[in-house]
Amino acid sequence: MKSIIDDAKLLIFDLDGTLYEDTDHFDYYCRLLQKRVSDEKQKPFWDTYESMKKGTHPVAIGKVYDIKNDASVTVDPMTLQVTKVTSFDGVEWSEDKVKAEFSGELVYDFERLIAIGDGWWLPYATAMHFGVKQADTWECYNATKEYMVTDQFQLSKTPGLKQALQRLKEKKKVVLLTNSEREDVKRLLNELELHDLFDALYTESEKPLKTKEKLQTILNEYGIKPHEAVSIGDNFINEIAPALLMGLKAVYIQPNSIEVEHENLHVVPTLANAL
Repeated sequence: MKSIIDDAKLLIFDLDGTLYEDTDHFDYYCRLLQKRVSDEKQKPFWDTYESMKKGTHPVAIGKVYDIKNDASVTVDPMTLQVTKVTSFDGVEWSEDKVKAEFSGELVYDFERLIAIGDGWWLPYATAMHFGVKQADTWECYNATKEYMVTDQFQLSKTPGLKQALQRLKEKKKVVLLTNSEREDVKRLLNELELHDLFDALYTESEKPLKTKEKLQTILNEYGIKPHEAVSIGDNFINEIAPALLMGLKAVYIQPNSIEVEHENLHVVPTLANAL
């Protein structure tokens, strides 16, 4: 494992779920959203979210949530072809219906087709199903981010991460590529005591829609060839598949088993196992 990182000239880290692996804030976010529905919907709302977390619901991490059709879309992350669609209550679409609705490569956006790449999107998908307004989801998200920098919330520091980054930075470029806003990123890095360990912070990156574009910008910035760079993250759709398709190497942080195999892909249960 260490060889692909040691041999690289450029390391591109994700933030949420990568530099810290806590998940309690997802539940906090969901609790805020839950309050935006009527009393009779509160229990079904939470039960739905819990089933998503367990992977027993059609909408789960690794899927795409189709807001318009209130459906779970299975996509091959390497080809971006839709392979299966299931309604929110578990009814699989016919092959003809899938082809009629989704032809060619799937294009993610942040309005209809939401890539469920990590735990942030499960509360959001639940909220969309139960009729919460998008403006309310954004308000609850911002409230969660504010909560995460209070004394009530404590981030767990990955053992040895700070020392490893200090060592790596001596010989290679180390950057951060995240969808989070810059001020949130700075606060979280301060909390993790990692604030001075990155050569550059690329924030509000609109992954996965613009992942390839952002990765190419970074490669150009440092004059690095794709095979000399490693993308490191917990979100296969956002950070891993686009990097592999561009010729980068990748470290995927995933505690559960996965079926995807690639010569340039290494899977670890936690970032501590990769450094």
